[in-house]
Amino acid sequence: MTLASQIEIVAPRRRFRGFSKLAGNRGALVGGAIVIFFVVLAVFAPLLATHDPFASAFTSVRKPPSAEFLLGTDEIGRDIFSRLLFGARASLMAGVVSVAIALAIGLPLGLVAGYFGGLVDGAISRVIDALLAIPSLILAIALAATLGPSLMNAMLAIGIAATPIFVRLTRGQVLAVKTEDYVEGARAIGLPHGLIIMRYILPNVLSPVVVQATITIATAIIAEASLSFLGLGQQPPNPSWGSMLNTAKNFMTQAPWMSIFPGGAIFLVVLGFNLLGDGLRDALDPRDH
Repeated sequence: MTLASQIEIVAPRRRFRGFSKLAGNRGALVGGAIVIFFVVLAVFAPLLATHDPFASAFTSVRKPPSAEFLLGTDEIGRDIFSRLLFGARASLMAGVVSVAIALAIGLPLGLVAGYFGGLVDGAISRVIDALLAIPSLILAIALAATLGPSLMNAMLAIGIAATPIFVRLTRGQVLAVKTEDYVEGARAIGLPHGLIIMRYILPNVLSPVVVQATITIATAIIAEASLSFLGLGQQPPNPSWGSMLNTAKNFMTQAPWMSIFPGGAIFLVVLGFNLLGDGLRDALDPRDH
């Protein structure tokens, strides 16, 4: 057996341990169920919608919930239930795509900064420190306003604003892992830096990154709703929970259901992702294994 293969054996793999503990976490199970519920609603929105989400009917303006309109109608007679279903697509996609953008940028930068250190680490860290000095939502609003109002630009802005979190987290994990004996052994036998990072470091820093990504999806959904509320996200007539709330604020007393249901949807899906993230954090904590 070669020394390289021995190093492979002793290098721990923490990313898939603890999922049995996750299955016993009630909060995580509830959060997962909520997330799956909204994913199903978003995927099957065309089949579940009872009305055309874009069709207006001036004879049905601001109708309260009824058998015909399950969640009532809005200011121009559109079915809120159907718009809520299609709005779930925009919100969930914004959360997932934004975090994917943040990971695609932040994870490599954090790996490089933590592993190589020196001037590379200093340059990356100073840029990240400058970005962290700006509140993420303010940064996202500024970027979205610069890029122009659209869902795609909102997702890009949210992703860039969330990137510093993943750079800082990944860098810190790499600094802890790169001093382990199996990494030092890999360096000693002359393995390339890229191979060491991909085979021995990356698998052992993924657990906290996955947890942070799950929680950041919830933050991204709130950010997308905020941008849409301000007119910088999903553009009318396409439904978005944030834009639905923007319209509903003008009818709080006449038609409270216009704000209750999209606001409740945002609350539930964010709660689901937070509960799931907390469960993943407990399950993947190496100190408990």
